Amino acid sequence: MLITGDVHARTKVRIDEVRESIRIIRMLIKEIPEGKLTTPVSLPSAELAGFSAVEGWRGEIIYWLQAGPEGEVNRCMVRDPSSLNWLGLERAITGNIVPDFPLCNKSFNQSYSGHDL
Repeated sequence: MLITGDVHARTKVRIDEVRESIRIIRMLIKEIPEGKLTTPVSLPSAELAGFSAVEGWRGEIIYWLQAGPEGEVNRCMVRDPSSLNWLGLERAITGNIVPDFPLCNKSFNQSYSGHDL
């Protein structure tokens, strides 16, 4: 178990996650059921709201949408996982020297613009 939280530990965790993802994908491909893969989607009813949480490779991506009176998107809120991970980076650099910051920063691979969305 890696408990140091340093760049090496984060890299090892990513490697393990990739291997586990490949294992899960192979398992799902073997067990995929027969039948339709898509279904038609209609416009939402007026003034309904919806919430979605999806696991991205940096962490949880959250969407909240509210439909307007005509079923159009009225409001939208999105939270990128990097918005929470910046706090982890702050903790990771505590006690390090300034030249170590770029390595720590890149090992988190944060999204500066929220392009995970």
